Amino acid sequence: MLLGCIADDFTGGTDLASMLAAGGMRTVQTIGVPDGTIDSADAVVVALKSRTSPREQAVAESLAALRWLQARGCRQFFFKYCSTFDSTPAGNIGPVADALMAALELSFTIACPAYPENGRTVYRGHLFVGDQLLSDSGMKDHPLTPMTDANLVRVLQAQTRQRVGLLAHDTVAAGAAGILDAFRAAAHAGTGIVIVDALSTADLRAIGTACAELPLLTGGSGVAIGLPDNFRRSGELPDRAAAAALPHIDGAAAIIAGSCSVATNAQVARWLETRPGFRVDVHRLLAGADIVSEALDWQSRQPRRDPVLVYATSTAEEVRAVQAEAGAEHAGQQIETALAEITAGLARSGTRKFVIAGGETSGAVVKRLGIRALRIGPAIDPGVPWTCSVAAQPLALALKSGNFGSVDFFEKALTKLQ
Repeated sequence: MLLGCIADDFTGGTDLASMLAAGGMRTVQTIGVPDGTIDSADAVVVALKSRTSPREQAVAESLAALRWLQARGCRQFFFKYCSTFDSTPAGNIGPVADALMAALELSFTIACPAYPENGRTVYRGHLFVGDQLLSDSGMKDHPLTPMTDANLVRVLQAQTRQRVGLLAHDTVAAGAAGILDAFRAAAHAGTGIVIVDALSTADLRAIGTACAELPLLTGGSGVAIGLPDNFRRSGELPDRAAAAALPHIDGAAAIIAGSCSVATNAQVARWLETRPGFRVDVHRLLAGADIVSEALDWQSRQPRRDPVLVYATSTAEEVRAVQAEAGAEHAGQQIETALAEITAGLARSGTRKFVIAGGETSGAVVKRLGIRALRIGPAIDPGVPWTCSVAAQPLALALKSGNFGSVDFFEKALTKLQ
């Protein structure tokens, strides 16, 4: 293995793995820290469910993943978090970065969540979602990690023991050599983590080139776009034409949507314009109704092999009402558990292809299905590939971050798999 990655949620891990596979690295994503070896992989992404877990747990799990990757000989490491920097002031990005730096005996690394292809850019240290500051975007209403400050230097400084600095776009635009000089100057001045501006894919490639000898990077998947070329230039990675090839998987398809993001709500609405769907009534679920059986009964009455949609998406106002009624953590767990049980029931009845929308939902689903590793396939939209479980009877899965994908993502995903 060349590159060892630690992701703080499952869809984020898939996003990063897709970037690496597209760059020609044979990539496997594991669900949690593996208990054995992984064969025929240039990169491994250990996907955790640590974004919203207690800080001590997030740090312990991340260090366990690091030790496993170190034991497999990885020469560079990547801590991956969301391109919208999902983390409250008490969040886990800073503490995990601190712990990884200490374990690797490092005094400097970078933080770059930018992903311009998906509308996430960083300018003067401020994160934008499309044309809006992060704090003005739909992320301000996220039920678990509301982002109300777009200044990443300020957000990260509240979480880390390191001194946080900024590498502004003027320097980034000058290219990899200038970026590398700026890294060295920042480290010499005592900066521990530098937020790096990026407005384009060309910026990300230059940043990636400058990081060739950096033992640890942190950021969104976008900054990884330049890493495969670094390994090719060093002679460690051969050209691979079929790094993202997957076996054919036959069977029925289902879409499970748990995210309440603006993007997923639009995708659900688009699907429902022409196709049926089963809406999980969260109020009835919390009151004890057997929503799982109702959903599976509904699916059994649909035309054979037609793809189905089961969704718990809601508006920001509806989410706040449910949280006020039952508490954010309890409501979220109940919804995730119900959607995971519905997915397991569909798999038992012969569904073999799943599109899962939402990071927390994806984590609950893969855990319920007992999936331990995924082979990464071709991208559907930026940051969202098809994958298949590493198993005797594999399932095809597209694990989508709630904020990702075009409005017709569900139709596009199922068409691509055909």
